[in-house]
Amino acid sequence: MFPTRALLTQKVYKAKKPWPPDFSLLSRKHQFRLERRYRRRAKLKFARPRLQKTVKLAQGVIISSVVIWAAFINDWGERGNKTVQPLRNWVSDLKKSFWSTPSRPELSKQPRTPSSSRSISEESGL
Repeated sequence: MFPTRALLTQKVYKAKKPWPPDFSLLSRKHQFRLERRYRRRAKLKFARPRLQKTVKLAQGVIISSVVIWAAFINDWGERGNKTVQPLRNWVSDLKKSFWSTPSRPELSKQPRTPSSSRSISEESGL
């Protein structure tokens, strides 16, 4: 009723060719062909497109953030950053203006003169 261990280990379909083949008996051309086929199949089997995309994205983010940090944020002291100093000044001004509230414009205490209150049509002579 139930298959025995001998039946489970017995091969139902016999292989047409023994694997792995004896490479010493094969020609160089046939060896190369088999190696190329194996490489192609191994590449397809072990391909992980989602993982590769994630790794590439993570590498790009890490590299760009380190470059930005080194150029704009890190203080290198007296050693340098002479080439990027104008950019660093610009970024520091942006940071200061971003985190601070703009000053309130002062109202002018001068009264309006009648000449400044004329309409546009009167000035153009219409």
